[in-house]
Formats: sequence, structure tokens, C-alpha cells
Amino acid sequence: MAQAQKRSRQQLSVWYDEEGDYLEIAFEEGEGFFQDAGEDLWLRVNPQGRIVGFAILNFSKQAQQLRRIKLPLTVSLAEST
Repeated sequence: MAQAQKRSRQQLSVWYDEEGDYLEIAFEEGEGFFQDAGEDLWLRVNPQGRIVGFAILNFSKQAQQLRRIKLPLTVSLAEST
């Protein structure tokens, strides 16, 4: 019989500041810092170097230009029980 996998349930957090036109999405809570990825995109990185979120400055302007944002992320999906 296969060993049960330990699952951790994480919430996706989204913040938008309309006045500052700033969007931030976090995949994990906790310590981290931002790294400039260019063109108003900032990656939030934890102390171990893993990307745990991102922020977009001038979000509404970026959305109007319909730019595609590519992030080096790995996603793991699991069925809920």
C-alpha cells in the first residue's frame, strides 16, 4: 500500500491598492524579501531562496497592455479528500 503523503494546505493571498496601483500575490506567508525582476515586477523570495509571491507596480497600466507574466514556479496539485 502506498504511504500517505503529508499535505499542507496553503492559501493564495491577493492584495490590491487602487491608489498606489499595486498588486501583490503571495503563495506563502512568512519571512521574505523582494527582488526586482524588471518592468515593474518584483519577486517575493523566502530566506531559502524560493519564490513565494510577486508584486506588480502600475498594475492597471500593465493589465491594459495585456502583457504575459512568466514566473519560474513549480505547482503541485493534489486531490482533496
